[in-house]
Amino acid sequence: MRGEKLLLPMILMSAIMSLLPIQTSYGQHLTDESCTVQILVPGLKGEPGEKGQKGAAGRPGRVGPPGEIGLPGIKGQKGIMGRYGKVGPNGMKGIKGDVGEPGPRGPDGEPGVPCECTPMRKMIGEMDILVAQLSSELKFIKNALPSPAAVAGIKETDSKVYLLVKEEKRYSDAEVYCQTRGGHLAMPKDEGANTAIAGYITDAGLNRVYIGIHDLDREGVFTYVDHSPMTTFSKWRKGEPNNAYDDEDCAEMVASGEWIDVACNPTMYFVCEFDKDSV
Repeated sequence: MRGEKLLLPMILMSAIMSLLPIQTSYGQHLTDESCTVQILVPGLKGEPGEKGQKGAAGRPGRVGPPGEIGLPGIKGQKGIMGRYGKVGPNGMKGIKGDVGEPGPRGPDGEPGVPCECTPMRKMIGEMDILVAQLSSELKFIKNALPSPAAVAGIKETDSKVYLLVKEEKRYSDAEVYCQTRGGHLAMPKDEGANTAIAGYITDAGLNRVYIGIHDLDREGVFTYVDHSPMTTFSKWRKGEPNNAYDDEDCAEMVASGEWIDVACNPTMYFVCEFDKDSV
């Protein structure tokens, strides 16, 4: 077998030599049109060489299709707390809590400086009375008045408070107005009350107002609106009451303090009367 492997290359070599041009002794080719043919014959397989160095990385290939969704991973550990955020707006005010238990009594204070306090106490007492009176009057005004523009102030006697209302009303409506506030139309039952009301009308720059006198219950018999009789005092103008046109059942007072019987339907200003004890 080994002899056959040696014989084949020798035959090939002989064939190659026979194809080469033949030279004469004169150094010329025997034929002018000879051609050269080279036949390469592989030699024997050599021994494997050493492994070469790793080549450079090739160009990136095309992106492949997305893979299937993997299984959920294991939940990681809780991270550290982040930074505090901005302070939010103030919330709504809460409901007032219950009163707490009284605290322990504090230490006694230093003794005061001795003085003559009787005059000062008297003055403070008088001021307290005045403040209480003013507070009562203010409360009365707030309850009795629809608006500050509706009155021309307040007049007082020892037992009565008079309120001049500058809203024109019919007689019956004026009496209802006074009653709903705890009083009546003014009923002058003595000279002092009559003079106070007359001065009230004059100070307000008015000429006449309704007062609480009428003969609606019995013609010709005038009484006060609280149904008390007129037996001890009257201030009728001369010739009054005269029931003109058979239609004068109510009364008015003019700035001079005199009374005149008038019809009850016309509208005019009026004076309310209140007991001081109820104010």
